[in-house]
Amino acid sequence: MDEALAARMQALLDRQDILDCLTRMSRATDRADRDLFLSAFHADAIIAAGPFVGSPVELFDWASALQEQAHSATFHNILNHHCEIEGDTAHGETYYLYAAANRDQTNILAGGRYLDRFEKRDGQWKLLVRNNLIEWSSIVPALDNPLNALPDIHANGIAARSREDASYLRPLRNVRSRNVPQV
Repeated sequence: MDEALAARMQALLDRQDILDCLTRMSRATDRADRDLFLSAFHADAIIAAGPFVGSPVELFDWASALQEQAHSATFHNILNHHCEIEGDTAHGETYYLYAAANRDQTNILAGGRYLDRFEKRDGQWKLLVRNNLIEWSSIVPALDNPLNALPDIHANGIAARSREDASYLRPLRNVRSRNVPQV
């Protein structure tokens, strides 16, 4: 493999590792998975998110307490991602869409961008600095979900803010009865 192709392949691998770091952090937040969350950050990272400014451990503890008090479910969606890599440092801009089901029967919707600095240490890309730019947010009333009335809708597992979530079940399988509804 020539040098130009090898450099391009390494850039693609680095970019994918950085994107994996972002999705790992988002999944960990929604599943309240402390170990997975902390694996996305260097221990000396600093994060500014809404009213919070602090370390990864402090962020996880603060966000978990807030979510336990206010939310029954959260979804951190990673959208457009731009990343500039220079050696073992990278700067990223990642659009996000955030949704939360609140315990008071409302929903929060918010959109913004994560401005991140990553460092590659010991061969691993992790977040070192995060600034969360919230560009818009709204609170909307919750509506009943008619799908929850289906008799076996949760037979394949339930959504949970823990490792009891269906996404952790292995091997993945279907136990619901075959059903192709009429249109």
